[in-house]
This record gives sequence, C-alpha cells and structure tokens, in this order.
Amino acid sequence: RVMVDGVDVDVDVVADELYGLAPERFTEARDERAARARKAGQAGAAKAIAGLRRPTRAAYASNLLVRRRPEEVAAFLELGEALRGAQRSLDGSRLRALSHQRHAVVAALARTARQLAEEEGRALGEGVAHEVEQTLHAALADPGAAEQWSGGRLSTGLSPPVGFTGLPEKAPVRPRPDRPVKQKQKQKQQPKQKPEPSREPEPSREAERRRARAERARAGAEARQKELREAERALAEADARVAELERQLREARTGRSEARRALSGATDRAREAARAARE
Repeated sequence: RVMVDGVDVDVDVVADELYGLAPERFTEARDERAARARKAGQAGAAKAIAGLRRPTRAAYASNLLVRRRPEEVAAFLELGEALRGAQRSLDGSRLRALSHQRHAVVAALARTARQLAEEEGRALGEGVAHEVEQTLHAALADPGAAEQWSGGRLSTGLSPPVGFTGLPEKAPVRPRPDRPVKQKQKQKQQPKQKPEPSREPEPSREAERRRARAERARAGAEARQKELREAERALAEADARVAELERQLREARTGRSEARRALSGATDRAREAARAARE
C-alpha cells in the first residue's frame, strides 16, 4: 500500500480496477495511474503498475466471466478439485463421470463468456473463443492456473498441461485370474465331462455400475446446462425490458422538455397580454 496524492493506494486494488476495463482503455488508464504514483514519489508502486500487461481479448473475456458470474466460478473450481482428486487416485469410473461433466460445463461457461463480451460490444471470434476454452481447461487441470484464473486479472490466456484429458493415461483394469494348468490337463483327460455354467464376471458388474454413475453425471450436466440456458434467456428478456423502459424514459424526458418550452412560451405571452391590457 502507498500514498498517492494523499490517498492510501493498494497496488492490487489498482490492478483489479485496470483488469476490469476493456483492453482498449487499459493502457491509457495504466499509464495515468503509474504517472500519479511516480509524481507522488512512489517509484516502486509506479514501476509495479507500469509493468501490468494489457489483457488479450481472450483474457478480457475470461476476466469478465470471473467478475460477472462468481457463483458459477465457485462451482467450476469445485469441479476442478474433484477432477484432480480423482486423477491422483486413478479412480477411472469417477474420472469418466467427471469428464462428461467437464466438457459440458466448459462449453457452457465459454458460451457465457462470449455472450458477456458481446454485451459489452466486443464480439469474440472462433480463435479467441477457443483460447477461452483452453483457459478453462487449464484452470481445471492445475491449481495454480485455477488461482490465476479466479483472480480475474489475466493478461493472457492459459494453456492446459500437454496431454491433459481429465482421464488417467491407463485406466486400472482388474486382472482376471487364469485357470491352473492342472485344471486344463484334467479337462483334457475328461473331455466328456459337462462344463460348469459360466458365471457373470465381476468386471462386468463393475462396468455396469460405472455406466450408471456416468449416466447420472450426464443427466446432472444436462440439467445444469438447461439451468444456464434458462438463466441466459431470462437475462435476455430482462435486457429487452430494460431497453424498452429506457426508450420510454427518453420519450418521457423529451415530452417533459417540450412541455417546459410550451409553458415558458405561454408564460411570456401571458405577461405580454397583461402588459398590453394595462396600457
């Protein structure tokens, strides 16, 4: 914290303010803040502020998402912790279920970031939108990247670790024990013996349970996507209502101005008439 123009200034607060601006406004605002700190004799603060990098369009959209959707960001960070925990424990079934959820949530948040940028008048191209998705994947894969992303002060997009898919490189497989050699020899010696009916192998039941868990995870992801779509639709309707009310307000203000001009003119004419009557 430093004193600039008699005011206690936190460089982190300045950074938060700057990274909340549109990229085209960033450089001018940053240089102005740095100049104020330098003029106040705070060389260290001025250097720190001047060193802040202008955000790319992908970083701007990512920061916008973090600042405007804190609840969704918190849920996303929890998903990342669960995914990394399953990765460490090599829990293949849980990883597969979380992987389905990961793809759905990343796609939904990337669309939200794109929509927020469009609402600010800064549409994102396909390449920039892909960078936003990569940043989200990086936040899921690495806790350091998650901390950077959730701070809302990115200057550039993040990249996930090479080969990150959310699944272990080799899913654990339960080995099926081989029959003893003696048993095979005994079967050769007694070819007419009726074979015992085969039992359902344990891996099949486990696979069925995994499929059931994955299906439940997919259903949950679809429900969350539906909630997101409904929220986006409600926001669009609210924006439309606000626009209509603003239009009506503008018309009302115009009418009020015209009424004031008419009142002023009528007042002037009344005064002229009164004067003429006196004369």
